[in-house]
Amino acid sequence: MKINIYIFRSVMFLSLSGLLFTSCNSEGGKDLREQAINIPDTSNSDHIVITENQFKAAQMQVGTIKPTAFDQTVKANGVFTVPPERKASVSPYFSGYVKELSLLPGDQVRKGQVLFTLENPDYIRVQQRFLEAKGQLRYLDAEYKRQQEMMKDQITSEKNLLKAEADYSVIKAQYESLKKQLWLMNINPNTLSASNLRSTIVVIAPIEGHITKINTQKGAYLNPSDMALRITDTKHLQIKTQVFEKNLPQLKAGQRVVFKVQNGYEGSYQGTVKLINKAIDEHDRTASVYIDLKDQEAADHFAPGMYLEVTIVTAKDTLNALPEEAVVSIDNDYYGLIRINETTFKQVGIKIGKSSNGYVEIVNPEVFEPNTVFLTKGTFEMIME
Repeated sequence: MKINIYIFRSVMFLSLSGLLFTSCNSEGGKDLREQAINIPDTSNSDHIVITENQFKAAQMQVGTIKPTAFDQTVKANGVFTVPPERKASVSPYFSGYVKELSLLPGDQVRKGQVLFTLENPDYIRVQQRFLEAKGQLRYLDAEYKRQQEMMKDQITSEKNLLKAEADYSVIKAQYESLKKQLWLMNINPNTLSASNLRSTIVVIAPIEGHITKINTQKGAYLNPSDMALRITDTKHLQIKTQVFEKNLPQLKAGQRVVFKVQNGYEGSYQGTVKLINKAIDEHDRTASVYIDLKDQEAADHFAPGMYLEVTIVTAKDTLNALPEEAVVSIDNDYYGLIRINETTFKQVGIKIGKSSNGYVEIVNPEVFEPNTVFLTKGTFEMIME
């Protein structure tokens, strides 16, 4: 009886197995098998599957290695400065005590604006001497003319005429000298009289700009040689950079310049080479190169003394290249993704060279088939996942 049970169980097992085998040959089993066949082989670690939805959602792009224009450049460090005519050190023409001063570094001033006031009793004596010379000049001018008329009628001697001429010339020289001094003191000699003599003078701004330095204060005594303050017109910035002598033959006026401001400023700016110094510094073997900003309005964001990274474009090359986003750096090696089929990409090693304007030179294009398609946007995210 036990044997029959075992035989019955064996028959049931074989029957079920047959049913299962028949089920695998049914239409549903066929779909499952076909789906398994269509799944890409991702057993290789250098293969990456990107679905169509992933590609669209991440806005990925593809492209091929193409001949691309590359800039030949000379790189240097530079600093913002201003032309000599756009900065001024202000000193008084006459000694005196600072009576009024209300400016601070950073204040903007316009040309002709009062910067500070000086006081000194000596200013009154200059005005007094001018008025005295002016009065004497009238008398001596009249006397000289009278002597000339008398000489024509032979009523006077030549000696008296010469003396009148000499006296007039001396006072005329004194008058003109004092008049010039008054103009330098910003006192109008044409309106000066004995009733409006003053002991104070004003010092005015010779140029428009910003106060960048103040070396004095109220009550301080200033000599004509003392620099009271400095004005800089920051609306006309330029760049000064030092270029090594080996690179000077590549440079010429008018060349395009790209520069970046250090310390937190984003983006790049344009300029042109204005002037190249022909003298080489004996210590560091460099020459000064001056660069004009293409967009002077950008100067509002900068200040003299800021450091820059300067790239001077000297010529152009045509090189095989890919967009920079197509190449990923890992441990000093470079990789990209090439397309195997519609959804599968393979990670490959790439040798790169120069970079320019968002493109990087591919040094080994011959190892890839012609028109090989690379993932040019989204490569970093895919490789580093």
